[in-house]
Amino acid sequence: MKPLLIVVDMQNDFISQALGTPEAQKILGPLCRKIRQWDGPVIYTRDTHGEDYLDTAEGRKLPVRHCIRDTEGWQLAPEIAACVRPGDRIFDKPTFGSVSLAEYVSRLAGDGEISSVTLTGLCTDICVISNALLLKAYLPETPIAVDASCCAGVTPASHANALNAMAACQIDILDGDCPEA
Repeated sequence: MKPLLIVVDMQNDFISQALGTPEAQKILGPLCRKIRQWDGPVIYTRDTHGEDYLDTAEGRKLPVRHCIRDTEGWQLAPEIAACVRPGDRIFDKPTFGSVSLAEYVSRLAGDGEISSVTLTGLCTDICVISNALLLKAYLPETPIAVDASCCAGVTPASHANALNAMAACQIDILDGDCPEA
């Protein structure tokens, strides 16, 4: 059994393009180092929308075109894409949390392939928390953690609020686990 790392939505649009933030850019290097040092499977997610995004429920509340399938903004950041190893999985998800991801990870845990799950990526307060809570619901006895030093929220305050909410739901919050050098 090995620990599983999930890298949530480290896409160009969330780092340097449509919805990019300095906080997202700051975690890019440390997260790449964490991925390269990880001794276990890695799963990546991509926020994935169609051309009709602005007509969706999400698009009406967040009217910024982003992560449109097959665009440059939808792609994993080049630094992250360079870390993808043979056998790593990429899940395209049409909304914040991915039931398909939770079901897949649940099968891995049920087959005894993983010992724990650590989530990293963007945005702590939207997609990271959504997937962490889904995984906790599917795997209540599996250790689930979020590496706060390898995540960024829409704002620093919303990042901190999401970490507090996850901690209240018995998701372990790691801080300072992302390698600096």
